[in-house]
Amino acid sequence: MTAEQLPRTDVPAIEVRGLHKYFGKVEVLKGIDFHVDAGQVVCVIGPSGSGKSTLLRCVNRLEEPTSGVVLVEGIDICDPEVDLDAVRSRIGIVFQQFNLFPHLSVLKNLTLAQRTVRGRSRAEAVEVARRNLEKVGLSEKESAYPAHLSGGQQQRVAIARALSMDPDMMLFDEPTSALDPELVGDVLAVMKDLASEGMTMMVVTHEMGFAREVGDKLVFMDDGVVVEEGVPADVLANPQHERTQAFLSKVL
Repeated sequence: MTAEQLPRTDVPAIEVRGLHKYFGKVEVLKGIDFHVDAGQVVCVIGPSGSGKSTLLRCVNRLEEPTSGVVLVEGIDICDPEVDLDAVRSRIGIVFQQFNLFPHLSVLKNLTLAQRTVRGRSRAEAVEVARRNLEKVGLSEKESAYPAHLSGGQQQRVAIARALSMDPDMMLFDEPTSALDPELVGDVLAVMKDLASEGMTMMVVTHEMGFAREVGDKLVFMDDGVVVEEGVPADVLANPQHERTQAFLSKVL
């Protein structure tokens, strides 16, 4: 990474300006302005199809923006000259589905990218992996294979894998939506611990209790636009926009 690409502390961790995204003729994001400050937990809510996950995926160019600006720690990730892999190495991401390698043990799932992307020795990668497995409460599962874990355990392993790359920020795309209700709490507890440690987080979620308790900012999206945003307790208790009111009346 060049000196010009070093992180800046005077800018948001994530900043999106005038973001548009089309899939064919369908406009999914219609001019989004959005930011997450360093150390902040921003929760994004809204109905299915509102563009939440597309916004999140544009933040590290898993989806290619049609137009607009996406800045990560002050770096324009849409710049053709950007070292995208270097920027992505700062961004951990956890999806609805766990995306673990089924033929690898938990420990190997956590060490593979460390060794191939970060260039760490096996011993260092194992040390980092074990530290993060302890963080998510799964130290005893390092030799297990994904098929032998519950969904909640697999998601916690996925979080530990992302943390093992030492990211500056974490993106969560509805990380509990594929879990049985009784497994949700353990995953949210890990996320709460991360927030308490100061991890910058963008969380697309349906978990309103988590948003109220942990979020610094709540963003409500509908039909490809940001309709309303503010302090979570305020937005949830007293939404100002009728679209927000209608949505929350169905989920609270």
